[in-house]
Amino acid sequence: MVGIVIVSHSKKLAEGVRELAAQMVQGKVPLAVAAGIDDPENPLGTDAMQVYQAIASIYSDEGVIVLMDLGSAVMSAEMALEFLPEELRDKVHLCEAPLVEGAIAAAVAAAAGSHIQQVIAEARGALVAKATQLGVAHNLTPNPSPQAERGAHTDGVRSSDEPQTKEIHLVIRNKLGLHARPAAKFVATAARFQSQIKVRNITKGTEAVRADSINQVSTLGVRQGHELAITATGSDADEALAALQTLVETNFGEVLPDVETQRRSDTQIHIPSSHHFLQGIPASNGVAIAPVFLYRPTPIDIQQYHVDDVEAEWQRLQVAIQIAHEEIEAVFSQASIQIGDAEAAIFDAHLLFLEDPVVLEAVQQRIFEQHYNAEAAWQAVVDELANNYRSIEDSYLQERVADVVDVGQRVLRLLTRFQSHIRISDDSHINFHFSEPAILIATDLSPSDTARLDPAKVLGICTTSGSAISHSAIIARRLGIPAIVGLPPEILQVADNTRLALDGESGRVWIEPEPHIQTALEAKRDAQQVAYQQALATAFSPAISRDQKRISVFANIGSISDTQAALSLGAEGVGLFRTEFLYLERTTPPTEEEQLAVYQSIAQLLNTRPLIIRTLDVGGDKPIPYLNFPHETNPFLGWRGIRFCLNNPDIFKTQLRAILKASLGHQIKIMFPMIATVREIQAAKAILKEVQAELGQAGISFDENMEVGIMVETPSAVVLADKLAAEVDFFSLGTNDLSQYVMAADRTHPRVATLVDALHPAVLRMIQQTVQAAHQAGIWVGLCGEVAADPLAAPILLGLGLDEVSLNPQAIPGFKQAIAQLTMAQAETIVASAMDQDSAADVRELVRKL
Repeated sequence: MVGIVIVSHSKKLAEGVRELAAQMVQGKVPLAVAAGIDDPENPLGTDAMQVYQAIASIYSDEGVIVLMDLGSAVMSAEMALEFLPEELRDKVHLCEAPLVEGAIAAAVAAAAGSHIQQVIAEARGALVAKATQLGVAHNLTPNPSPQAERGAHTDGVRSSDEPQTKEIHLVIRNKLGLHARPAAKFVATAARFQSQIKVRNITKGTEAVRADSINQVSTLGVRQGHELAITATGSDADEALAALQTLVETNFGEVLPDVETQRRSDTQIHIPSSHHFLQGIPASNGVAIAPVFLYRPTPIDIQQYHVDDVEAEWQRLQVAIQIAHEEIEAVFSQASIQIGDAEAAIFDAHLLFLEDPVVLEAVQQRIFEQHYNAEAAWQAVVDELANNYRSIEDSYLQERVADVVDVGQRVLRLLTRFQSHIRISDDSHINFHFSEPAILIATDLSPSDTARLDPAKVLGICTTSGSAISHSAIIARRLGIPAIVGLPPEILQVADNTRLALDGESGRVWIEPEPHIQTALEAKRDAQQVAYQQALATAFSPAISRDQKRISVFANIGSISDTQAALSLGAEGVGLFRTEFLYLERTTPPTEEEQLAVYQSIAQLLNTRPLIIRTLDVGGDKPIPYLNFPHETNPFLGWRGIRFCLNNPDIFKTQLRAILKASLGHQIKIMFPMIATVREIQAAKAILKEVQAELGQAGISFDENMEVGIMVETPSAVVLADKLAAEVDFFSLGTNDLSQYVMAADRTHPRVATLVDALHPAVLRMIQQTVQAAHQAGIWVGLCGEVAADPLAAPILLGLGLDEVSLNPQAIPGFKQAIAQLTMAQAETIVASAMDQDSAADVRELVRKL
């Protein structure tokens, strides 16, 4: 396959271009970067030797195309050719195409199997501005871009040699129709195929729209019971329609709750009548009484102006979009821990917005044809899209305006380097200038800001905009924060620190509540808390089967606030502290002191309960930009987990020192991720001993008997479990990764993700083998994958003989309740039958029947 080298003065710019091109072709094309120079004072520049090494790293007989920015980048590339043997030099081509568009066009052509001259022609088709620098003739006829060809195919005009269009009709059964989360899955699935795919809403009589556009699909207004017509034209049309049909018929893999139905209190408390209240729309149940904090975000002032260098302006936007993508991925990861995977999937739609070809083409047109600056072009398209949503006669879809604006503002902040989001803590956008908890008042809150709120600090939310079915309201309910939306504008006139009371059930707000109102609301709040505690009574009891078999139930966490939530839901300890969250949204790794403060805070909250800290697990689907991860064709199989840490001993030792210092007086255990060989765990333990010796020499105390364990998440670790068990004190099965490695399927790839299921008999046999090896060696074994949150998995996990499970805090009560209904004999019988099934679906059906 043709390889592509990107040469730029700026390493960050080049990495951004490579990442963008890689995403367009799912990492199928060899891409290398030669950018920047090794000078901390002046890192901008190019180096001929870097270019030579980049060419050599991806060279193939099919050829290499080199894209450059102007000036010394071109000279460095030309000089690099001189280093190559003459027989290789003829197959390396310097191309004058623009960096961003050229890289994308070339990558798409290369991924399609085009020969080197076709790839060069596609790259040149973007722009010919650099032709002069390399002496290439200007009379080039640009080839149609892949996007232009796609648009031509979707206009309904088909030549005689094109494949026939296939069509299927499907009915949407999801409670809320094709809202953002299932729409995101629909678009992601459609985009994986080469065929041109369109979809229309038969029930509403809409026109067909592109299935790879999140906004066009969302604006179809598809509700429960609506019928869709999906067409596909291309070589893989049958496969595409089959995948989309499976997606629809399985309800997009989720059972949606009725978010419009408010949870009512079982305790009837009479609130005395009063004329002094404001009426809003109930959005999240609960009572809050606290001082007010008025959130006043400063608007971003966008000025439109003419730009001459449209290519540079487009590149600037691409960099901002890439950084926004990384930020949203960080929000998504944190939200998965805090509010659960289903609600966190809201941010899948935010990611797809950034990749929406309709949006990007509209912005690109304004920049290249009308010479808009990036901010003005982006804002114009976002405003137009938001207005389109507002005009739809569908209240649910109208609420998607908040998501569009949320993503739009994020990109604008990056383009303008505007800091409107003052930080409340390391991971929140809103700043409180006082220490006591408060009720937050705002015109509106974005889903991103709502997901980052700390329920211990934000006791209630009052907004003048929004509805009970907005994504912000859904997130508030999951966080357990009482919320009222649609309040009158006078709520915004309330001064900071004014005492406020709100009743999320009735939608009423009292400013400086009278004593009898406050007393009644306090009684209602207390009654709700008592009822809640009673409902959680089983969660605070051990998970014990009917024949007295006990399994420990721990929580997966990513922060101090997660720990508090876990304890409130009955967690008996922390089975997985994902420390990578400490490294997100930063430009440098956290210091030893910063890490120590977090570890100590969590350990103190847990008191004598176990705290298992997983060392830094990055790479794969969790790259961190400032750690300089290389581009990898298969990142899940690459430089990740313990492999990264062993290659970066300074970062590794800093974390180990912080964990050891925090261990004294607490039940802290350390766990190494992605162990695949015996030598890896031996090397990790050797570094741990070095750090222990250094602390001992410095007279610093730590728990010298701290348990050391590993994540079992690779097939090799399962096969070597007997040898690995001799090296450690415990195992923890990471079924998320183990499932994808056992099934040889990327869990982020829509076309194969259904294969990645921890209840598949192949994975269950791996778990059983690991448990048996651990117990034979006299060590305990736990599990910290998402499968533990599935109620149908409880009898199987019990029957497999696991000593401990660790899961998202919200799932703890349900798991304990399921265990209490079983006997060990029943569970073992279910496991024996499950091993003989043919699929994960068969296993689930078996459990349902039994």
